[in-house]
Amino acid sequence: MMRPSSLSGRLILSSLLVSIVLLAATGLLLASLFTAALERNFDQRLRSVLDGLLANIDVTADGAPRLSSAIVDPRFGLPLSGWYWQVVPVDKARGVTDLASGSLLEQRLTVPPEFAGREGAQAFYLKDTMGVTLRAIAQVFRLPGSSRAYSVLVAGNYDELSGEVRSFNRALIASLVLLALGLALGVFVQVRFGLKPLRAMQANLLAIRQGEAEQLKGEYPAEIRPVAEELNLLIQSNAEIVERARTQVGNLAHALKTPLSVLTNEAAGQGSALAAKVAEQTGLMRDQVNLYLDRARRAARAQGLGTVTEVKPVLEGLARTLERINRDKGISVSVDCPDGLKFRGERQDLEEMVGNLLDNACKWAAARAGVSARLAPATAGRNLLAISVEDDGPGLAPDKRDAALRRGERLDETKPGSGLGLAIVRETAAMYNGTLRLEDAALGGLRACLDLPAAA
Repeated sequence: MMRPSSLSGRLILSSLLVSIVLLAATGLLLASLFTAALERNFDQRLRSVLDGLLANIDVTADGAPRLSSAIVDPRFGLPLSGWYWQVVPVDKARGVTDLASGSLLEQRLTVPPEFAGREGAQAFYLKDTMGVTLRAIAQVFRLPGSSRAYSVLVAGNYDELSGEVRSFNRALIASLVLLALGLALGVFVQVRFGLKPLRAMQANLLAIRQGEAEQLKGEYPAEIRPVAEELNLLIQSNAEIVERARTQVGNLAHALKTPLSVLTNEAAGQGSALAAKVAEQTGLMRDQVNLYLDRARRAARAQGLGTVTEVKPVLEGLARTLERINRDKGISVSVDCPDGLKFRGERQDLEEMVGNLLDNACKWAAARAGVSARLAPATAGRNLLAISVEDDGPGLAPDKRDAALRRGERLDETKPGSGLGLAIVRETAAMYNGTLRLEDAALGGLRACLDLPAAA
């Protein structure tokens, strides 16, 4: 079902591909939005600390900066905690002191050159001596009571923020994976439900092929209802064509046989050589007319839809008939066929094919002949019916078997017949896309193997 060549597979794969692309894009967008929101929130926290510093720093009498009240956040007091603040004079003149949080110890943070001296608050990234990534905000101010410019900097541990981002991304990926699985299940159910009418149509068409129905039945969605209606019209048209062909075959046979009978009767009343020649040729014409009309009849039936024949009753009936016909020879005809085996074709054609083969087997059999039928392995999506007819006669050499299947070939003139039986069987089987072949039989004679379409 998931093959790209199937309609279900195409729908499911295309839906999953679109869903995966959209979910991946959504995940990237949400991750970037969350990271940006965290950074803005982090910058606001740093800005709040920066404003608190500016509100609590003044200058002593000797010009040194002083913190009038302590920063409440204890992380600024823990050594190398990753949370720092500092107030450093911009001109770095000798004798000018600076002020920093206890977490910095003796180290000082350096503003990158590209941000130094700019007006307003500047946000950037730094590394402390422990290799911790810092997010920092710095701004240059002139403190009240002092003419010097001081750079006030507040930095926070950005690795903590990165940890939150990674946790969010893991949760986001897990959620998107679950959502993708849910969407896949939903798409699968949707496709199965949406294509259910097509599976119903397929089942109805199979029933028509097997002779269990004559037309597509049931209610179909508006999108495929016209297809069902056209198929019903096609099936009806096919049946009408077959019926017209049968009628025309019968009419033609009747129209030709009457003049031929008149010619034959007229020639029979004359004793001349011409009359004998006319009688001979009209007999040949009658045989040819019967042959080709019969072939046309078989072809019309073979192309019909929905005809199915139960195999076992046909084989048993033919076996009983031929046993009675060959009672004086003591020929026993056995039948081996499971119940329920069906031929996808006309009963008359099956009787003609197997009857010819059984009649041929009984002519050559010493005491036994047999017919068996099995359902062969499917080939190219078709169910095959394998019928074997064999005898315990002298058999036939492999180099003569092809000649025996040709029309009018008689390999032994001592046996009755026209030499048309095997050729007719092969032609009729070919009309059903079947085959006939000759092999050695287990009974010692000849085996005729007939492969025909079977109804599942």
